[in-house]
Amino acid sequence: MGNQGFTLWFTGLSGAGKSELAHRIQRCLALEGRRTELLDGDEFRKAASADLGFSSDDRDINVRRIGYTARLLSRNGVAVMVACISPNRLVRNEVRASHDSPFIEIYVECAIEELVRRDTKGLYAKAMKNEITEFTGVSSRYEPPLAPDIHIRTDADDCSGCVSRVLEWLAQHRLITCGECEGRDGERSRT
Repeated sequence: MGNQGFTLWFTGLSGAGKSELAHRIQRCLALEGRRTELLDGDEFRKAASADLGFSSDDRDINVRRIGYTARLLSRNGVAVMVACISPNRLVRNEVRASHDSPFIEIYVECAIEELVRRDTKGLYAKAMKNEITEFTGVSSRYEPPLAPDIHIRTDADDCSGCVSRVLEWLAQHRLITCGECEGRDGERSRT
């Protein structure tokens, strides 16, 4: 079980908490000696998809590239966390189908009102005023998963509770041991 690779694919709108959850879970698993990797959509785009724009086709290509990278890592025993909006349901399903190892789709949902409130850069407000075009969830479509493996509501539960739900799911499905990360939310100590 300790060498079993898998991909945790966090999908949801910008600001929903995908990256924070992925970081905390990665730290937790790494502290337990797991080989882990985090593929953050924004960082991946800068490093490996800088040639792409934000059209629907370009977004799909970017998601496929992230999916390919996650597949290679996970089939080689790495626990991969992917934090990526990935708005197209069919492309997410395509990435799932391409995986040789377990692929766990985690829908990180948050009400738009809360996303606007959290948005320190004011991107949602600008998108709602048409100052930003092609903004997922406002002027560009986001297709939520129809049957995600795990459904998280970050506007209804705190981050530690959300992390615990994911870890419990992984333990129940025998991807981590029951004691692995017990009582932790990805931090060595909690404040």
